[in-house]
Formats: sequence, C-alpha cells, structure tokens
Amino acid sequence: MRIAVDTGGTFTDCVFVREGKLQVLKVFSTPADPGEAIVSAIREIGPPAGAEIRHGTTVGTNTLLERKGARVAFVTTAGFEDTIAIGRQARSNLYNWFHTPAPPLAPAELRFGVAERVTAEGEVLRAAGPAELHRLVEQVRAAQPQSIAVSLLFSFANAENERAVGEALAGLGVPVSLSSQILPEFREYERASTVVVNAYLAPRMGRYISGLEQRATAEFRGARLLVMQSSGGIVSAATAAREPVRTVLSGPAGGVVGASHVARLAGFDRIIAFDMGGTSTDVSLVDCAGLRTTNEAVVSDLPISVPMLDIHTVGAGGGSLAHFDSAGVLHVGPQSAGADPGPICYGRGTETTVTDANLLLHRLDPEHFLGGQVRLDHARAAQYAEASRAQMPTVVAFASGIVRLAEATMEKAIRVISVERGHDPREFTLVAFGGAGPLHACALARALRIPRVLVPQMPGALSALGILISDVVKDYSRTVMLPPDSAQLEIHFRDLEKRAQREFASERLRGAAMRSLDFRYVGQGYELNVAAGKRSLADFHAAHEKRYGYADARRPVEVVNVRLRMIATSEPVKFHKAALQRGSGKQAVVKRSKVHFEGRPVAAALYAREQLRPGDDFAGPAIVAEYSATTVIPPGCKARVDAGNNLVIEVHR
Repeated sequence: MRIAVDTGGTFTDCVFVREGKLQVLKVFSTPADPGEAIVSAIREIGPPAGAEIRHGTTVGTNTLLERKGARVAFVTTAGFEDTIAIGRQARSNLYNWFHTPAPPLAPAELRFGVAERVTAEGEVLRAAGPAELHRLVEQVRAAQPQSIAVSLLFSFANAENERAVGEALAGLGVPVSLSSQILPEFREYERASTVVVNAYLAPRMGRYISGLEQRATAEFRGARLLVMQSSGGIVSAATAAREPVRTVLSGPAGGVVGASHVARLAGFDRIIAFDMGGTSTDVSLVDCAGLRTTNEAVVSDLPISVPMLDIHTVGAGGGSLAHFDSAGVLHVGPQSAGADPGPICYGRGTETTVTDANLLLHRLDPEHFLGGQVRLDHARAAQYAEASRAQMPTVVAFASGIVRLAEATMEKAIRVISVERGHDPREFTLVAFGGAGPLHACALARALRIPRVLVPQMPGALSALGILISDVVKDYSRTVMLPPDSAQLEIHFRDLEKRAQREFASERLRGAAMRSLDFRYVGQGYELNVAAGKRSLADFHAAHEKRYGYADARRPVEVVNVRLRMIATSEPVKFHKAALQRGSGKQAVVKRSKVHFEGRPVAAALYAREQLRPGDDFAGPAIVAEYSATTVIPPGCKARVDAGNNLVIEVHR
C-alpha cells in the first residue's frame, strides 16, 4: 500500500488506494508535533506490512517563515564573508524608505573566512593547509554553531578545497552542508544563500524526518518513508534530511502535480492550478509543455536556487484573519488562525476568518462540513463578527468585505503567474482544490475571464493525491560555460549520469535520465532552460522570443549549466471513468437555503457531491458539499459532472 500524507496549516490529508478505490482521510493538524497527526491518521487507515508512506511536509517552510532554524556558521573564502549580507543590493520595496530587509540567517559573528583560492576556470591557486584548517575549526568550535554551511569561491568549478574544509569541520559533530554538493552552480550570492538555508533547516528537519521514520517503522512493520520535493518528485527520507532545502515547497508541489494529472485526464492541457488551504494560497501555471520549474525562487526573502515548481504563494487562506487598521480600513491576512485556535466556527478561535465569513454568507453549510463529522458553529461566528465589525453596517456586509478582500489578493496572485508573464487567462482552465479553493474559484474565474473551472474529486486532498502519484526524482547540475557545439558537454552529462546511477542503485531504484541545458546569449545575465538535443538551440531562440519578445539567431550563444533529471517511475494509480448518463442532478439535492451573492440573499440548492453521477448537469446558484471541500457555483454559471467525476463549471460573465 502507498499512503500519501500532506500536512497543512489546518488539516492533515491522507490519500491511499484500498481494494482498487482511491480513499481520503482528513484529520486536524497538530502544529506542535506534525508527526502526531500523521501517525494517528495512518493508524486509523491500518496499513499492511511494508507500506510506503509518502509525506509532503511544511516543516521546512514554517521554519523559514518563522525564523526558528538552527544557529548557522557560514564558511567561505576569506574576504567574502559578507556575501550573504550584501546580496544583490536589490530593493524589494523600491519606494519604501523605511523598509528594512530581514537579517541574514548567519549573523556577522558566525561568518568565517578561510585562506584559499580557486580560479573561475577551476585552477587551485591556494589550498588551505593543515594550520589554516586547524585555525578555522577552532574558531568555529568556539562559536558553538548547530549547523555549518560551506560555500567557497568557484567551488562549482573545482570542489577540492571545499571538500577539504568540509572534512575538517565534520569532526565538530554538527551537520555540514557543502555548496558543491547542494548547488554546484555559479552566482556566489544565490549559491551561498541556498546552502545557508539548507544548513539552517538541517537540524530541525533531520530530527523531524528521522523521528517520524522511527515512529512509522516501529508502529507499522516494514514501513518506508519518502518525502516530496519542491521540484515535483519524491526522494528518500535520508536525502530529505540531508538536503532539506529541496523540500521547502513540498506540499504545494504535490498539488500542482495532482492538478496537472487530473486536468490532463479530463482533456485540459492548459491550466492554472489554484490551491487555497487554511493558511495560504498557491497558484501555478501549466501549459502544453508540462510542469514548469524555476531556479530563481525566493522564499521568505531568501533566494533558493535548487529546482522548484514555479509556484507563487500569497498569505490568503481559509484561516486568514480579518482586522481593521488604525484608520478603520479592513484587512485580511496574512496572519492566520491556523489549526490552533482555528476559525471561530470551529469552537475555539475568537477572531473572524475567511472561513467564518463564508459560513456567515451561508456558502458553507454547518451540517455538511467534513462529511458531517464537524459541525460548524454559526451562532458563535455571528456573535464574534457582530462584536468586531466596527463601522461595517451589518455582519453580512462585514463577511462580504472579508471575502472580497481575500479574493482580490488571490486574483492578484493569478495575474502574476499569467498576465504578467505573457499568458492570457482566457485560454486556460482554473483547477480549484485545497479545502477552500472551490469556494472562491468561480468568482476568481469571472474576474479574470477564465472560461471554466475544474473541481476534481477529493479537491481538499489533491496535494496528497499528487504526492501519491509522483515519481522518484533527483536533480543534478553543473556550471560549464561552453559553446553549444562543445564536445565537453557530453562528458559533463556522463559524469552526472554516473553519479545519479550510483545514488539510485544505493536505493534499489532504476531511473531514466532527462537532459537539459541552460542557454543565454553571450553577455546576458540570465539564461533559459531547454531540453538537450538536436533542436535545443532552435528551442532556445523560440523560448527567448516568447519570454522577451525578440530573438537573434546571429548572436553567439553559450551553455551556462548542464542539468540532469533522474526519474524512477512510480506504479501508476488507476483512475476509473464512468459512462455518461443524462441527468439533472436533482437526486443529489439535500436542501435549499438562502446564500448571499453580491450582498443579496438568493435561493440556492445544496448538492451532495457523492450522489452526483457522470452526466449530471445543473445551474447556479448552488452549493456542492463533499467530505474534503465545498464548491460555490454563483448565479449564471453551469456545472456538469464528467466521466472522471470531476465537476466542470462553465463561468459566464
């Protein structure tokens, strides 16, 4: 049995296959110890011996956002100790005179220089001798770090000096992260930042992963733990503990993989994935070329240059808190009620959230939340909203304002990954998932003129489904700076393939290699990635034309990095399709009630999704309730159930 577990801010979702059927289990998250919810959920599933547990974790993300990582020592070439503080001298808020960037993860007293030097071509000009290494080790020992990051100048060209420094520091008994192992690529600041983030996360993630693995193997005989990466692939628990920087967007990556897979089965190959959970909203664009990865991600103001799916995140979720500023202006988020205390309607929170607002607008039904296992407290939500609505005329106006502001934040996020990158949203399908995504999807689609919304089966657990179906993937790279026709490229690819095959063999895996190249015109500062092959140069010119609006085949081109992705394909999960039968869906109507749209109460039918059948169609206004999420279908929209039991909503302006 394969069990996929996605830990969110409010719920922990499990997806598994039993007797040929996909099943989902949702339990409340335990923020103080995420592993507690995971183990209790797996215990409830009752897996057989030898089960494979796949985990999408937020531990690394939260550690970065909360700045609760390890005490990190940063070791680099003498004279470059302040690289991570100087950065690129780019202002994230250009016109904010009072903006103060967050301090580096390694403060000045924990930054150390070593007397060594390697040229940009990889020639060792000066090696750190025994006396220099001894001095460095004693300096670092006196600082008492909990983890060490080593990033020497040009170690991507020759890692000999960096390995020697790493071996000397290994005797201190704390985790040591080497840039030549984590990210052997050029750009000193980004490489240093990435390895520092890895070292910052390593102790906490190492304890968490190893602890969870021990608990799982002790309680579930023969269980094996795997962890989702930000790049959309699975790795072993040991790799995730050693290189936690690759798991920073673990959960959201699972959602994009799941959304792409489900949409492709439904016949849509150009989608915008919209994942709204309890704390945040993650959006990503997938077109005919497939999943997009980037090496230019920034998380919590920190550049992270390992491959990640191109996901844009904003602080808007079901648990986002509403508050008024000193001028009486209403704001929503980014602060969240999380799982503890949670929204007011869950019974413990006292501050109004987006979830409470949806309940007050009757877009959530108190008796049909989480399959009826949790009853939402409407009276309590109304009581606290009445007390905190300030100058808003009514509770309904207050709730409508909260929903409108949350949707404005999410609309802006979708514009960032579509309109601002040259994509027309009208050519895409919005795939809505996450516990709160289907509540707001139609309103966002209408605002952005997206013609349709796809709500898959089990939308609240689609990230876990993506983790369940993901392949085992490892990424390898090397900076080369060579012309496109250089014979050296093949040598570099073969070196990376040998390393990949050794690592996969050690985990009893057989993988297939996918090659790609980072091209740029000579003199440019940034590059574009294309598949390696006979057409790679032509593909680069075409990609440059699409991204920047021009291309020049006469200009000299250089290969900056060679990249290798090693993939061990997972056993596919079967998705059943049913024959379409013409129906109105009337048999699925549970009740009728008044739901607020545009500030007005409108009569709407409440459908039980498990009673809808392929071929059923109906018009809004309507609410579709199911175990993992609730879908809102506004007036003027039409919904149908396709052969894969997906809800396809045609959105009309």
